[in-house]
Amino acid sequence: MNIRLFVDRWLAPAAILISIAALQYPAGFVWMKPHISILLGVIMFGMGMTLELRDFQRILQNPRLLAAGVLAQFVMMPLLGFTIARCFRFEPALLAGFVLLGACPGGTASNVMAYLARANVGLSVSLTLTSTLLAPLLTPWLTWLYAHQAVDVNAIALMKNIFWIVLFPLIDGLILRHFFRSTVFRFLDYFPLISAAIIVAVIGCVVGLNADHIRQVTALVALAVMLHNAAGLGFGYLVGKCVSRESAICRTMAFEVGMQNSGLAVALALQTSSFGAAAALPGALFSLWHNITGAALAGRWSQGENK
Repeated sequence: MNIRLFVDRWLAPAAILISIAALQYPAGFVWMKPHISILLGVIMFGMGMTLELRDFQRILQNPRLLAAGVLAQFVMMPLLGFTIARCFRFEPALLAGFVLLGACPGGTASNVMAYLARANVGLSVSLTLTSTLLAPLLTPWLTWLYAHQAVDVNAIALMKNIFWIVLFPLIDGLILRHFFRSTVFRFLDYFPLISAAIIVAVIGCVVGLNADHIRQVTALVALAVMLHNAAGLGFGYLVGKCVSRESAICRTMAFEVGMQNSGLAVALALQTSSFGAAAALPGALFSLWHNITGAALAGRWSQGENK
């Protein structure tokens, strides 16, 4: 069995097992928290080595892909969160939590899943960067529009985060590929396994950090989170179908719309006293669930490419 096939088959089961372990024994995983940025940076550095400048030039030449992805992200996800919460008749704090979750930008996990699913990594990274740049303006506005709650997004901290975790290591990878192409190519076959191992470790840490919140989630809230994620993934895929016939574009749109920066949603909910403690629950469970569904889809789609 080659490395890629091994990753395709075992990524989702590994994500599920590590999540269960982290829920049972959070202390065994939360120690990684100070190192998450470095670990994600390593993944982005490796992704940079798989890309070239022309990958991003093609995206700039077709700006409707970026526009469609960003619009789908910020229009549908908060609307879906609001609609689902209203249909389930959740209390105001939970409704605010679902809206806030939907109003947050895409996260780095979507880039990893796009890479593992053989999607368009350049587009995925571009969409994550664009949505993050817009988040300081759109996240508070959308949260106020749907939930009538004010949140304060630290734009400087968010920009620093996205620079050091995504942009800087990605550029380093691009440069390394440009100057040491033959050397880089010898290691690229091992990178899916390295990426998968890191993302599984990060999932364990994230679940461990949110274990207390996740344990408080009721079956109804869990169902709502699953619906939110599934609807986002499905709608994102349909948007991809509307703007492109390429399956790689459709996969990318699915991940970028259906996977959120749930860590930011939890942090904003906890630091905003007017929300109430329950507002952090949707983001906490989403941090677990979207990684499991993302890993499952990445494995399935990647195996489809192997056939």
